[in-house]
Amino acid sequence: MVHVFLIHTLRATKAEEGLCRVLYSCFFGTENSPNDPQPHGAERDRLLRKEQILAVARQVESMCQLQQQACGRPAVDLQPQSSDDPVHLHESPCGAFRLTAGDPFQEPRTVVWLGVLSLGFALVLNAHENLLLAEGTLRLLARLLLEHLRLLVPTANLLLRADCIEGILARFLPHGQLLFLNDQFVQGLEKEFSAAWTR
Repeated sequence: MVHVFLIHTLRATKAEEGLCRVLYSCFFGTENSPNDPQPHGAERDRLLRKEQILAVARQVESMCQLQQQACGRPAVDLQPQSSDDPVHLHESPCGAFRLTAGDPFQEPRTVVWLGVLSLGFALVLNAHENLLLAEGTLRLLARLLLEHLRLLVPTANLLLRADCIEGILARFLPHGQLLFLNDQFVQGLEKEFSAAWTR
């Protein structure tokens, strides 16, 4: 099961100004702690989740930079892209890493990530999930979000398009469940989403 889906910014180098920013996150389910005697308030839960996703985003950013350096590739170009330029997701850096229990989640988790120019996409999963299925799902979600929201266009405002993101997640990652999807089924879901979104 997927516990968190997030979209965040990527910086080209550590020396660059600014911080890694989480642009969108979606939690599936709750994380309960049997060892915590204090009841959690809504505000405390919100702050804990915010810290958790920011920790994941920073680690994804570090992993992306390390992979780029190890492959001898130039630093990621963070300039906005024109809407006519195709994005080749198969050339984008991607990977997976494990999070130990308590860092930052209570249970051990696996993170699958994808870096597309200035954006990072990540799924936080149960430690035993199918990583190939998770990577395929993440690439599909990234492609759909880039196409429908035009995320790499300078005028794109992700914060105002949360309903579109939620519509894509509801169809392709329902309640955080990874789906085995063939091309025909994906096309059917895309048509269904496009029809619902244009209404």
